[in-house]
Amino acid sequence: MIKRKSFVIFIALCSGLLLFSSCRKSATTSNSQQTKPELRAEPVKIGFDDIKERGTLTAVVDNSSTGYFIYRGQPMGYEYDLLSRMASDLGLSLKIKLTSDIEEAFFMLNTGSADVMAYHLTVTKERTERVAFTESHTEVRQVLVQRKPEGWRNMKLHDIEESMIRNPLELGGKEVHTRKGSSFSERLKNLSNEIGEDIIILEDVGVMDTEALIKKVAEGEIEYTIADEDIAMINATYYPDLDVETAISFPQKIAWAVRKNAPILKDTIDHWLGEVKATPDFNMIYDRYFKYRKSQNLRAQSDFSSVGGTMISPYDDLFKLAAKNLSVDWVMLASLAYQESKFDPEVESWAGAKGLLQLTDISIERFNVKDPFDPEESIEAGTEFLEWLEGYWADKVSDPKERLKFVLGSYNVGQGHVMDAVKLTKKYGGNPEVWDGNVADYLIAKSTEKYYTDPVVQFGYCRGDEPVNYVKKIFERYDQYKTLFAKNLEAQSDSTLVTSR
Repeated sequence: MIKRKSFVIFIALCSGLLLFSSCRKSATTSNSQQTKPELRAEPVKIGFDDIKERGTLTAVVDNSSTGYFIYRGQPMGYEYDLLSRMASDLGLSLKIKLTSDIEEAFFMLNTGSADVMAYHLTVTKERTERVAFTESHTEVRQVLVQRKPEGWRNMKLHDIEESMIRNPLELGGKEVHTRKGSSFSERLKNLSNEIGEDIIILEDVGVMDTEALIKKVAEGEIEYTIADEDIAMINATYYPDLDVETAISFPQKIAWAVRKNAPILKDTIDHWLGEVKATPDFNMIYDRYFKYRKSQNLRAQSDFSSVGGTMISPYDDLFKLAAKNLSVDWVMLASLAYQESKFDPEVESWAGAKGLLQLTDISIERFNVKDPFDPEESIEAGTEFLEWLEGYWADKVSDPKERLKFVLGSYNVGQGHVMDAVKLTKKYGGNPEVWDGNVADYLIAKSTEKYYTDPVVQFGYCRGDEPVNYVKKIFERYDQYKTLFAKNLEAQSDSTLVTSR
């Protein structure tokens, strides 16, 4: 029987006291059973051959301290490192998409917006009806996340233990918050049946990931949540007041998911996982995020982490100041700087480019740079060059967003080579004011004799795939920065990509 107080809570949770009889017999409010119809979709037919043809593997991941996060401008994470290694071994480029909503991730997978759902996914019977799971890459238990008693540091161990829930039987009548669409709710429902008493399962409304719920427990906003043991133990290093020692399940398989109608993709990933799990590299990747917890804690809680910080780089203030003279926000400038130097102001390329924005000798002389390794001078000179390039392309490309691609491509390879590609695009009937599929294609074509010897070409041979990939990576990183640091970034206007000058 449910205690009177818990029963009142239960009734209040069931449709505002209006439809108590329609609620499930167990005391739960489970949104996973009420998935929006528009998020259910039959899997599209995109196989591994299609992925190889386009050359890109798209993965949807979660922004977390182990899945995918940005640290000092660099993407990191257990899932990300494995995905990067796999894509490289398969000869594919990797494209990352982000969502903390599990149901949205399933939808993205089945509609073809992503090829792999690379979450820390528990393999369940219900999920196997919707997706095909790859070979598991790890096995973990689910554990209860709870707070230690106030003043626990001054208490004896047995007194601390007595205040903790150690027996799952004690969860009867307790409110436990879970991530929407997670396997934790299903486990708690089964546990309710096993112990013969209802557990009040609250699936939080909105996009709330597991780590956010763990943080709520640590800060006293909620009493309990459930997490996979490896994730819970990592977070316990961030929040020493947490206890994560009570298991509520046997070890369960953790795997990625692909569409059910993509057997060759599944077999390819399974084969790769089978091989990589037998190498020291796999253990090294796992240990980096789950075993060496102090190092991971420092990364995740750093001011320059998308998990616990508010800054993209140590040079954010300089980027903000410099971007005032440009038609883009400072986050784009930061993305450019990372592409150039990975935020290392002391770096020098094999070609002699120097500093944070990789100034050439010509730029150093042109913009009167005294010390190219000084971040302030480098950003100032690089911004002046970008401003000049904006002026160069202003009357040639009317759309500001398209123009930015021409500017960035020119920053990488020079406006002469890009102008050659514009001329080729005009000659062969393309749109000279559109980058993707038009000018970018002819810039790549300038590596073949037919095109670099064409009479309209002035600057000859060019390895055009480099500037094209350069522009692509800067835009992709910009999107990631904006997404991951969205709550902390100060946009220059209304967070649009390009603003009017």
